[in-house]
Amino acid sequence: MDNKIDILREEIKQRLSEVTDLSQLDSLRVAYLGKKGSVTALLKSMKELSNEEKKQFGAEVNKLKAEAAKRVEEKVAELNALAIEAEINSMPRFDITTPADLTRGSYHPITLVSRQCESIFRSMGFTVEDYPEVVTDYECFESVNIPKHHPARDMQDTYYLENGQLLKSQTSAAQNAILKKYGAALKENGVPIKAIFPGRCFRNEATDASHENTFFQMEGMMVDKDISISNLIYFMKTMLSEVFQRDVKVRLRPGFFPFVEPGFELDINCEICGGKGCSSCKHSGWLELCPCGMIHPNVLREGGIDPDEYTGFAFGLGLTRLAMMKYKVKDIRDLNSGNLKSLDQFTDDDE
Repeated sequence: MDNKIDILREEIKQRLSEVTDLSQLDSLRVAYLGKKGSVTALLKSMKELSNEEKKQFGAEVNKLKAEAAKRVEEKVAELNALAIEAEINSMPRFDITTPADLTRGSYHPITLVSRQCESIFRSMGFTVEDYPEVVTDYECFESVNIPKHHPARDMQDTYYLENGQLLKSQTSAAQNAILKKYGAALKENGVPIKAIFPGRCFRNEATDASHENTFFQMEGMMVDKDISISNLIYFMKTMLSEVFQRDVKVRLRPGFFPFVEPGFELDINCEICGGKGCSSCKHSGWLELCPCGMIHPNVLREGGIDPDEYTGFAFGLGLTRLAMMKYKVKDIRDLNSGNLKSLDQFTDDDE
């Protein structure tokens, strides 16, 4: 009987050396170690042995079984390593010293516009801040004078998470944090709060040529003593003239936003149709670009700023719409499409 074990051991060893892929190996494993395999059959042949012989023979068979299982595992590792090596060898070779082909891609138009605006506002003394896309209800609404159940929330139907947080529907969600971050320097040293904070926003709304459910804004605010609407208009016109490298026709009309009082809509004359009317501007000749106004006293107070001593303006510049106007993109949905034919025409002319 011991001779059978030695013969089977050598047979398994020889067969394993001939295996070249995992499929063959699995068939071999079943043939020797499966329920009807050769090693299992040895255990069934012990009925003719005495109890003492069964004990000794069973131990040897189990030893063989463990050895065979270990050899199979080692063969699996060997075959996997060979497969990886073969895949690596089959890959095309690259010369890492070859200069990069810098013509293969370009910055997204929204990135170009955002960077240009950041540069313009930095030159006017503004800091550039960053803020998360996932915020609390307090940050997005309550801190900017939009309490629970306020009708204004219907205009900003957004996406809520199971933990109660939400994808921010407006960059105004950062206002409270900015006021608290720089409020001490304002009150103690008289340093004005001047900051912009670009970011992506989300709203659950129908899309068309000028509306998207995911878009980019750039929030901006300035707080100091004796800040007025004239300051807001100056900064907005300066920014637009720099972006377009010429004077741009704009209009300021009354608008309601709970976080500003008074509030305005700053519209830009449609650059696509020249003000004649098209689908991008809903045939009005104007495109809403920048909701803005004087920061509401409740918002200042919530941020730790005394509204009786300080005033300020805030704006929410639509970067996506600004990119549409600058690059004459007729449909806002093209900017999120990932269509390279639409996007590869843009180059970094502004930097």
